[in-house]
Amino acid sequence: MEKFLAKAKSSSRVLNALSGSDKNRILKEMADALRSNTMNLIEANALDMADGEKNNLSSALMDRLLLDEARIEGMAVAVEEIAALKDPVGRILDGWVTEDGLNMQKVSIPIGVIGIIYESRPNVTSDTAALCFKSSNVCILKGGKEAQNSNKAIADVLQAVLERNNLPKEMISLIPDASREGVDKLIKMDKYVDLIIPRGGEGLIKHVSANATVSVVKHDKGQCHTYIDRDAKLDNAIAIAINAKCQRPGVCNAMETLLVDSAIAKDALPKIKSAFDEYHTELKGCVETQAIIDVENATEEDFDTEYLANILNIKVVDGVEGAIEHIVRFTSGHSEAIITENITSAELFLNSIDAAALYVNASTRFTDGGAFGFGAEVGISTNKLHARGPMGIEGLTTYKFKIYGSGQTRG
Repeated sequence: MEKFLAKAKSSSRVLNALSGSDKNRILKEMADALRSNTMNLIEANALDMADGEKNNLSSALMDRLLLDEARIEGMAVAVEEIAALKDPVGRILDGWVTEDGLNMQKVSIPIGVIGIIYESRPNVTSDTAALCFKSSNVCILKGGKEAQNSNKAIADVLQAVLERNNLPKEMISLIPDASREGVDKLIKMDKYVDLIIPRGGEGLIKHVSANATVSVVKHDKGQCHTYIDRDAKLDNAIAIAINAKCQRPGVCNAMETLLVDSAIAKDALPKIKSAFDEYHTELKGCVETQAIIDVENATEEDFDTEYLANILNIKVVDGVEGAIEHIVRFTSGHSEAIITENITSAELFLNSIDAAALYVNASTRFTDGGAFGFGAEVGISTNKLHARGPMGIEGLTTYKFKIYGSGQTRG
């Protein structure tokens, strides 16, 4: 492990020397290589899908795992979109002259070597590799064992492009020891690794956060809520709620709990149930909800559960204040939404809740690097420091000060 990480650290100096145009050219070659290797990637993915069937993975996990021609094309397009972004490195963020005549420049630089630990979705391999490469960071990737064949095939394609350009393949690499013990070594190697980004289940996040000596940016669970206010347009609200839950239930920006204002609950809940029944959503509700529609009981544990499946909690609340109170108690700091035509209620909601992304009259499903215009993201950060929300190339940089003098000494 140490020898591998030393090579990765060494390759960062080569990557830092690449010009922005060279990085963009190589990224475009990577996109083309993904397309030309489509059938190889699908064959590798078929092995993972077969293993998933044997291991009784849920339908949501199987959906996250699947690679087909359309998804591989999406991976290639994401790499091209990342190449088209402005280079985040080497920008002068600020500049001034001190009283002593020192010319100060605050300049953006890469973080260095980044370890990314993730689960299920193979496209994360190409997305995060491209984001790191664009921002001149070396990446060490640890995907889930359920996608090991897919991840290796994708990494092999990207490394082949690096080698064709006479660059060290260690710039983009999978961790050599993918066992739990290997991960535990990685997150303590602060001599070589500058940042760890864990994205996945709650257990993974807690384990990494508790045991790492390397700095960590958490990409925690998505306990996302949508609140339908008394001043909402109900048809619009239901359409947004359906999208937030049903468009892709197995992702972190999908809604897990729908909050409904008590002032409209009797009229709204039957219509909401009818709409979700069409999508075969399993509904659970609080006592007030159960008095109006026939649903299973939602427990306190349910309200704190990230289902990542087509299951939805419903809770009747006392106006926007009641919605805020519930969300503050259960939010994971990911994405929250209010549906209302009342600007005062909307602003109260936005200003009272601490989350990475807050929406008015829109689906939480938009919390995504591509949707935000970042090309892709290494994850959705629920941290408050350094980076928050979809973490794109800007979040993969830090800065240093360059100071130009003319012989000054301090008295």
